[in-house]
Amino acid sequence: MAEAKSMTGLTEEEAKEFHGIFVQSMTGFFGVVIVAHILAWLWRPWL
Repeated sequence: MAEAKSMTGLTEEEAKEFHGIFVQSMTGFFGVVIVAHILAWLWRPWL
């Protein structure tokens, strides 16, 4: 029997896998952004 799909066309298992990858990617991105801001602050404080 076919698995039920949501509006996105993903099964629940696929959606959970995508969510996990998305959260890891976003966490890594924000980590880079924070480091970049700290380095910019050390180079030229803006306050």
